[in-house]
Amino acid sequence: MTRRAVIRYVNALNRHDPDEIAACVTPDFHNEHTSAAGRSLRGREAYRDRLVGFLAEFAGLSYEIEDVIVEGDRAAVPYRMTFLYDGAPVLIRGVFRFLVAGDLVAHRVDYWDGADFERQIAR
Repeated sequence: MTRRAVIRYVNALNRHDPDEIAACVTPDFHNEHTSAAGRSLRGREAYRDRLVGFLAEFAGLSYEIEDVIVEGDRAAVPYRMTFLYDGAPVLIRGVFRFLVAGDLVAHRVDYWDGADFERQIAR
């Protein structure tokens, strides 16, 4: 069930539909970012509201799953994230860490290097 929930969530991100993505998380979802520019938040509705701007800012966002490591209700998912930022192509490698409740993501921690992002968008 954990594996299915995280793959469903990542696939929804790749389809860029805020409602579909938000439907993959619990009402009290905790979205935690570790990068310097990241902003964490709590709650499905707050997350859904932020997705609209995020998906517009990171045009063509795509996550390629490199692996899915599951232990009980927890999973780690190394990924390659690609998108356009102000017309500049960006490739970031990172890792999601998930806690799943039932068939929904309850907590997501996103680890990626903000300095790598800044280097790639510098002109």
